[in-house]
Amino acid sequence: MTVKILDVRPIPVPSTSAVDFGVEIDNVNLETLSDEDFDTIRNALYYHHVVVLKNQNGLSPKAQFELTRRFDPASENYGHGKTLDAKRSVLHPDLKTIPHQPQVQVIGNGYYEEYEGLKNITLKHPHHRKFHKTAIPEEDDLSSTRFFRWHIDAALYALNPPKVTSLMAVKVPQGRRQTLRYDDGTGDELDVPLGTTAFVSGQNMYNLLSEEDKEFVRNAKVEYAPHPYIWMSPAQSRSDGLGMVSDGLELPLSELPPVNEKDIKILPMCWKNPVTGNLAVIIHPSAVRAIHLPNGEVMTDLKEVREVVHRLQRPGIAPQFVYPHDWVEGDLVLFNNQGVLHTVVGAFTPEEKRLFRQCNMASSEGVTGPDGKLY
Repeated sequence: MTVKILDVRPIPVPSTSAVDFGVEIDNVNLETLSDEDFDTIRNALYYHHVVVLKNQNGLSPKAQFELTRRFDPASENYGHGKTLDAKRSVLHPDLKTIPHQPQVQVIGNGYYEEYEGLKNITLKHPHHRKFHKTAIPEEDDLSSTRFFRWHIDAALYALNPPKVTSLMAVKVPQGRRQTLRYDDGTGDELDVPLGTTAFVSGQNMYNLLSEEDKEFVRNAKVEYAPHPYIWMSPAQSRSDGLGMVSDGLELPLSELPPVNEKDIKILPMCWKNPVTGNLAVIIHPSAVRAIHLPNGEVMTDLKEVREVVHRLQRPGIAPQFVYPHDWVEGDLVLFNNQGVLHTVVGAFTPEEKRLFRQCNMASSEGVTGPDGKLY
C-alpha cells in the first residue's frame, strides 16, 4: 500500500512582499490524523509559523479542539480561561463560546439563528473605531481599514501563553478589497482582502534589529498588567494597532478584580523556537506595563515603556513584512502563537456575514526564553 505524503508548499505572496513564512497543505483528514501526518504539520508550524490547511469545511469543533490540544497534550484550560466572562474586558464583545465545546470560540459578523448550539447570536467584527484614538473618516470607512490590535493570544495573567491557535473559516464574505492605512505619518499602506487576518513574524522582527537592540531584547523582560484586558479597557490604541496611546486612561489597580502578585506575568522580550532554536521578539504591545532592564532596573514610566516597545516592533509590521491571509471557506489556519503576532482587520457592512471558530489552550509549561529556561 502506498503511503501518501502530505504536500507542504509555500503560501503564494505577491512579488512586492518580503514575507518568508507560511505554508499550505491540501486535503488532510484531520478527523483521523495519523501520528506521522501530525508530526509533518507540527514541523511545518515551527519552521514556517503559519500553516493553512485547505478544504476543511466539514471539520467539527471537537476535531478542531483535539488537533489544537495535540500540540500540547498536558494543557487543560482555554487560553483566556474564564476571563472572557468579565464584562469589562476588551475581548468580551468579540467572542462567543460553543456550549458543547467550551474551548472553541465563535467570532465573526452578522446575525445567525443557530450555530453549534448557540441560538439567535449577533456577531460583531471588531472595528478600529471602537479601540483606536483616531478613526478613518466615515466616508472612507468601507474602502479603507486599519490593523485593529496586534497581539498574541494569551491571558497574560495567571495562565501561560498558548503554543498554537487554530482559526477555522466557516463563512467568508467575498469580492471586496480594502486599503489598509497605518495613519502614522509614514504614508504606509497595504492592499488587503476584506476581513483578512494579518500575521507578522517575530523571528523577522528580531532579525531586523541592530546588534545593540538584539542584545537588549535577549536580556530584557516585559511585565504585563494584571487583568490586562480590563486594565486597558478605557484606553485607546495607536493608529497602527501596535500598542496604546498614553493618556493615563488605564484603570487603577483598585478598580481591577483582585490581583494575586504571583499571577503577574514577567516574560522575556525574546522567545526561543522549541524546534529550530531561532529567536523571536514576542511582546503584546497593548498589555505591557513595565520593562525589567538588563541591568536589573525596572522602567515603569508607561509612556516610555510603550515608546521602547513600539520602536523595537514597528519595523517588523512594515507593509512588505505583513502576510494578510485571503480567507476561503474551509481554511483552517494553525499558527505558532509563540512565534508570530496577528491582528484582525476590516470594516464590514451589516449584510456582510463572517463566521469563524477559534481555539487555543493555555500552555502547560510556559515559554522558552533565549537562555533556554521556561518562564
